[in-house]
Amino acid sequence: MQAAVALVVRREPEPSFLLVRRAHSPRDPWSGQMALPGGRRDPEDTDLRETAVRETREEVGIELGQSGTLLGRLPDLKPTSRAIPRLTIAPFVFLLSEGSDARVASTEIAAVYWVPVADLTAPGARSAVAVETPAGKREFPCYRVEGHPVWGLTYRILQRFLKSRLAQLSPDAGDTDRGVVE
Repeated sequence: MQAAVALVVRREPEPSFLLVRRAHSPRDPWSGQMALPGGRRDPEDTDLRETAVRETREEVGIELGQSGTLLGRLPDLKPTSRAIPRLTIAPFVFLLSEGSDARVASTEIAAVYWVPVADLTAPGARSAVAVETPAGKREFPCYRVEGHPVWGLTYRILQRFLKSRLAQLSPDAGDTDRGVVE
C-alpha cells in the first residue's frame, strides 16, 4: 500500500513547517498523534505527489497546486511497527507562497501548528516519549510541539528533512545528492 505526506514549509514570518494533530478515532492507527498532512493513495491519484496535494487540501485547506512550489522529495520510508498497516510513505517538501495559511478542514484533524525550523535544531529540542507497544512499553526519540510528542514516522521524516538541503527553503534546494530524489 502506498501513501504520501506533504512537508509544507514557509519562509515568513520565519522558516516554519506545518504539523497537524490527528483527531481521536478508533479506526485510525495514528489517532491523536502529531503528523504531516497526508494519507493513502486513492486509485484516482495519478501519482504520489497528487496524493500529497489532495490530502493537504482535504485536511488543512491548502491548495498546493496553486499556492505551493515542490522543492523535492525525501526518500520513501516504512513503519517499523508490525501493529501499523504495511505502507510505503513518500514525503514531498513544498514551499508555501506568502499569504496562504492552514486551517482544520477535516474531521480527521484536531489542530494545525506552524513550527519554526529553528525549534528542531535548538539545544534540548530532542526528547523521548514512552509508548505502549504490543511488545510492552518502549521509548522513542521525539520533539515536543505544544506539549505533544512528535515521534515515529513524522520524527524520522523531519530528521531526513533537516539533513537535506531542502531545509534551506530555496526553490533550487532540490538539486542535491544528500538523500533527496526528484
